[in-house]
Amino acid sequence: MRLYNDPAESRSFEAFIVHMHVAWLYLLHAQFARDKVDCRYWRTVGKRKYLERIDGEPKQWELARSVRERWPSDQEPVRANLEFFIGLRNKIEHRYARRAQVALTAVLGGQAQALLLNYEEELVAQFGVERSLATRLRFPVFIGSFTTAGEQALLRLRKHLPAALRTYIAAYEASLSQSVANDPRFELRLRVFQELAPKAGPDTLPLQFTRFDDMTDEQKSAVEEAGKKGLVVVKERRRPVLGHGLLKPTRAAAEVEAQIPFAFNVAHFTEAWKNLKVRPPYGSAHPERTEEKYCVYDELHKDYGYTEAYIKKLVRECSTEAGFRSVVGKAPRLKRTKSAPSPAAPSMGSRLEESA
Repeated sequence: MRLYNDPAESRSFEAFIVHMHVAWLYLLHAQFARDKVDCRYWRTVGKRKYLERIDGEPKQWELARSVRERWPSDQEPVRANLEFFIGLRNKIEHRYARRAQVALTAVLGGQAQALLLNYEEELVAQFGVERSLATRLRFPVFIGSFTTAGEQALLRLRKHLPAALRTYIAAYEASLSQSVANDPRFELRLRVFQELAPKAGPDTLPLQFTRFDDMTDEQKSAVEEAGKKGLVVVKERRRPVLGHGLLKPTRAAAEVEAQIPFAFNVAHFTEAWKNLKVRPPYGSAHPERTEEKYCVYDELHKDYGYTEAYIKKLVRECSTEAGFRSVVGKAPRLKRTKSAPSPAAPSMGSRLEESA
C-alpha cells in the first residue's frame, strides 16, 4: 500500500499489483500446505507420473490455478476480483508510461481496495486475527475528491487511459453478472460526506463511520441530499445470516418433488449430489470442498445446506425421464395422485340442527 499511495514512486500501481499478486500466491499456497493439498504439477508418461520441474524445483500452481482451486464457482466475487487483476497485470507490466499508471490508480481505486480487503479477510479467516494487517496499513492521507480541484484532476486523468486498457476493463466488467459486479468484494465503492468534528476524547479516531441504518429518518434524508456535506457513511448491505437460504435434504427433496412430475425423495436427492459431485462423500478429509453455488458445508453443525440454485438445477434436469435417469441414476416413477376424500356423513348434532 505504500507503493500504491506514493505518487512519486515510479510505476507505483504496477508495483502494487505485482506485490499483491505475490502476496495472494503465498497466502493460498500456505493454505494448501497446511491442508496437505498437493499444488505441484505432474505429468503422466505411460503408467508413471513425474513431477514437472523448473530449474530443478517442482513446478507449483500459479495464482490463476490456485484461485480456481480455492473458489471453484465463477460467481465468487473474490475470485472475479483476483482474475481481473491477473489479466490486468499481464497487460500493463512494463508497457505503459507513468501517466497511464496514475490514470489506472484513479480509475481502479475501488477494485484495488477490494483486492486488499479481500486479502485481509482471507488472511485473518485462515491464520488468525494476530496476522491482521490493520496495525500496518492505515487510511492514507490524500486530497482526491475532498476538494473540487482534486476531483477535476482525477476526472482528467481518466482521459489518459490507453484504449486497450479501457477496452479490457469494460469487457471484463460486462462479462460479470450484476450480483458479482455490484459486490464490494469485487469493487469497493464509498460515498464520502465531509464534516469537521471536534475531538471528543483521547480515544476518538480521526475518521468516524456511521452506519446508514443506524440513523434517524431526518439524518437519512439530510445525508441523501446531493449538496449535503456530512459524515463518512457506510450504507450496509444485508448481513449474512448463518444458514440463510439453505435447505436440509428432506426439505430440499420435497421442494424438488413438488415441481416435477416424478416422485423424488431423500434417497433420490442423495444419489443426485453424488452423481453431480456438488459435495464431498461422507467421511471426506475436506468436507468444505463443495460446489459453493449449490452446497455449503456448516462446520459448526458438521452438515450441509443446499441452495435455491441447486433446487432449480434439480427441477430443471429431473423434469424429464432422460434427465431424471442422468441425475439420479435410475428410472423415475410418476407421483401418486391423491384421490379426493369422500364427503363425511353428517353427525347426530348436525342432523338435529338440519331438522331444526
